[in-house]
Amino acid sequence: MNQDAALRQQLVNLLMIQQAHMSFEDAVANFPTAHINTRPPGLDYTFWHLIEHIRLCQWDILDYIHNSHYTAPSFPEGYWPARNSTTDAAGWEKTIEQFLHDRQALVDLIQNPSTDLYAPIPHGYGGHNILREILIVADHNAYHIGELGILRQTMGLWS
Repeated sequence: MNQDAALRQQLVNLLMIQQAHMSFEDAVANFPTAHINTRPPGLDYTFWHLIEHIRLCQWDILDYIHNSHYTAPSFPEGYWPARNSTTDAAGWEKTIEQFLHDRQALVDLIQNPSTDLYAPIPHGYGGHNILREILIVADHNAYHIGELGILRQTMGLWS
């Protein structure tokens, strides 16, 4: 395997599989529906808010990579659902499906041999490239997926 293919595979692994951190799929598996709108003690957000935040941030970077007319959402409110918003089981599943769909779009981008991971994004800021953006997504996802797992543990929500 050449270095380019090896790097691409490592990036895909970072997004998709459990390595040094829990996978997204494991973190949301068998989540009790009765708690999707529960706010863990001391937090301003619910479990659904947290996975929606992960999804919104991942989508934002995907949009940044592809959209020549990209405009960043306002920070931080553009990256979180409204504090008082809630969802139902269908909304929870929709967030999960959208996250997985957008993650697959990033994987497809990585696996496309015509994608230059190092070239500056033409409309990007300060020479940002796709490699940088993928690493940010992976880092952010891993951070919050771990948070989700810990919050589930502290709330006794693992079956």
